[in-house]
Amino acid sequence: MECKRCVLDDSVSDIKFDENGFCNYCTEYLLKSKSILKNTEELSKILLKLKSTNSKYNCIVGISGGLDSSFLLYKAVELGLNPLAVHIDTGWNTEVSNQNIKAVTVQLNINLKTVVLDWEQFKQLQISYLKAGVIDLEFPTDHYYLSALYKVASDLNIKYILTGNNYVSEGIMPSCWIHNKGDTLNMLDIYKKFGNKTPLNNLPTLTLGRKFYYYNIKKIENIFLLNYLSYNREAAKKILISACGWKEYPIKHGESIFTRFYQRYILPKRFNVDYRRAHLSSLICNSQITRSEALKILELEIIDKELLKNDKAFILKKLNLSEDDLTKYINLPLRKHLEFKSEIKIKKVYNSFVSLLKLYGFLKISNRH
Repeated sequence: MECKRCVLDDSVSDIKFDENGFCNYCTEYLLKSKSILKNTEELSKILLKLKSTNSKYNCIVGISGGLDSSFLLYKAVELGLNPLAVHIDTGWNTEVSNQNIKAVTVQLNINLKTVVLDWEQFKQLQISYLKAGVIDLEFPTDHYYLSALYKVASDLNIKYILTGNNYVSEGIMPSCWIHNKGDTLNMLDIYKKFGNKTPLNNLPTLTLGRKFYYYNIKKIENIFLLNYLSYNREAAKKILISACGWKEYPIKHGESIFTRFYQRYILPKRFNVDYRRAHLSSLICNSQITRSEALKILELEIIDKELLKNDKAFILKKLNLSEDDLTKYINLPLRKHLEFKSEIKIKKVYNSFVSLLKLYGFLKISNRH
């Protein structure tokens, strides 16, 4: 069964449909959109706060070379901010992503800092996720992207981080397709059971202690600035192409070879998941695409066969895996993330502790906007 408003279907294990044939995910998206998508008055307050900082930079902007982060950097400059662009290099950049990062930062005259993650340790972590059989293979990438941004902000004493996360194109995402990226204990337990025992000591793991320090001692705030803007993806592409020489990717998140292979090969083959359905559903509910247009896109091949062939060869070589290794991993039993240790219970105690400190005036909780 397929939702009559968006394009999610019963390949989503926890989907529910109402009497109109509308699913719980797009219904929730529309209910939340009014509170999550901010207005110009709130934007003015945010900009005033950012511009009142005493640091060399108002903020850091995480940039991957993709549309969302590139347009975020463009708008930050247009709105009068003085950001430091920070790129977290996981080793999976495409040539186009590298070109886009350079083109946007040079054209906007913005300083760029690149943080290169320890490849051997990060590689072993990614392989452990393949072996574990869990669905969210992007957990290590997303975790270390954010943790590295916080470390840079802390080291440079910058109070604000801007990231390209946005409700317009990412607000619909089935909970059974992902796992909470803040669940560091879950990641470390997966690595302990399926990794090669090499310590992850060169990676900036976001432990609870570091979270407390970054959020509540350093008071670093993560702001989703695109939620405060009228963000239209097609209009944003045209602006970036014209103003910065930015190059479009054939698919969303095409700036990372691993992400592209994961979303367009591993997810559909191993988990019967087509990520396009979530992204397109968000755009439908935001009136940036019609449902009929989305259905036509879903009729197209999920990935070009030649691109898939090249991506697979590159990934196997970079991870030092054989074709047989990959086939074996894809056919291993599937496991849920919560079959491993999790911070869910610990986080409840942690949140209660932090709330008490706030209540008695010992600290100010940092915000996520």
